Amino acid sequence: MRTDLAVIGAGPAGLAAALAAAARGVRVTVVDAADRPGGQFFRQPAAELGARRPQALHHQWRTWERLRDGLAASDVRVLTDHHVWFVEERNGAFTVHALVGPGQEEPATVHARAVLLATGGYEHVLPFPGWTLPGVVTAGGAQAMLKGGLVVPGRTAVVAGTGPLLLPVATGLAAAGVRVAALVESADPKRVARHARALAGKLPEGAGHAARLLRHRVRPLTRHTVVRAHGDDRLTGVTVAALDADGHVRRGTGRHIPCDTLAVGHGMLPHTDLADGLGCRPDGPTVAVDAEQRTSVPGVWAAGEATGIGGAALALAEGHIAGRSIAARLRGTEPDPALWAPAARSRERLRACATALDAAFTPPAHWTDRVTDDTVVCRCEEVTAGAVREAVDGLGAGDVRTVKLLTRAGMGWCQGRMCATAVAGLAGCEPTPPRRPFARPVPLGVLARPQPEDPEHREHRDHQ
Repeated sequence: MRTDLAVIGAGPAGLAAALAAAARGVRVTVVDAADRPGGQFFRQPAAELGARRPQALHHQWRTWERLRDGLAASDVRVLTDHHVWFVEERNGAFTVHALVGPGQEEPATVHARAVLLATGGYEHVLPFPGWTLPGVVTAGGAQAMLKGGLVVPGRTAVVAGTGPLLLPVATGLAAAGVRVAALVESADPKRVARHARALAGKLPEGAGHAARLLRHRVRPLTRHTVVRAHGDDRLTGVTVAALDADGHVRRGTGRHIPCDTLAVGHGMLPHTDLADGLGCRPDGPTVAVDAEQRTSVPGVWAAGEATGIGGAALALAEGHIAGRSIAARLRGTEPDPALWAPAARSRERLRACATALDAAFTPPAHWTDRVTDDTVVCRCEEVTAGAVREAVDGLGAGDVRTVKLLTRAGMGWCQGRMCATAVAGLAGCEPTPPRRPFARPVPLGVLARPQPEDPEHREHRDHQ
């Protein structure tokens, strides 16, 4: 399949870019792993569920309606259930490799002149004793169950961790009939108040969530953390405790809260695997981009959480700018930034807000002190915290890669996404960027299968 622009990711950033480029005559193909566009933020329930009021699950439903209706009226082609594992660049053209089908074993390719990486992010969860019990889910996982499946993970929930995602998760569960026994936030409200000016745009949304929580009689416990999850074959409750100013647990403050669900999260991390495979220059944990959202690789743009966790509104602004830039560049003309000035102003304001959120909602310090040696850290390979500590203290590992080789931590199906930060913290090392050729596991049969040669590549070769 040939197209001008391949957009990888059908969330807010990808859809905004696709619509902006298509409106300017660009042939666009959007490739996404889900069964319908929208991404995590605009995740929709399956049509078979017959949701009568899906808008009740979203607080920016009108934005989604504009994207949905614009997509339906455009010539944008959307390929759902396509799991992209590699993007190949050759002679200035790109081939997007994906797996399709229920078993993700059938290969598919999209040939494009340009690529936009709108790959989003994934949740950051720090381990603690009992976090692998059935009934413990990520905060985003609980939200996905509610939005996509119209189901709740349990009857009585504790929502815990840190970050702005906890508020909509708690309010969503409460509105769906779950008794939210507590909202446990490790951040200090004073730290949040210090960033009030930069967060001014978020205050009305936060106040709305707080008001809904108050109506549902949800207890907010700030500067608290989950110390342990309890249960034998499933979760029966959690112990939470207060934190002092340095992030240590205050003695004598532990309390037990009965619950059958714990929705926990400590922020988000950007998905950069495809960008890494293309050789895009990183900016810390994110993909570095310029004012047009261009990466360091010619023909590759990036927008949304891959360039920095900032939420749907920022992703929309970045996607719009990227789409207009791509349309101009593919026509061979110099883009005029004045044409996207409002989006650029929104981008700057929202990036400042995202920076303030990062500073206000940092994961609790000294969290490693609360991780017992028998706590499983790498769930895929069942590596415990004790094994990681032994690799460092007993075997002399001095970096995350050596810990990985000695313990297999990070070698499982998730490729370290769930445990890499935790392993680095327990080892006392800085997290290192992943170095993997592919963004997801690929069957050997797909790799061994001959790939049909792109006609454009063959023509280029014949003229050499």
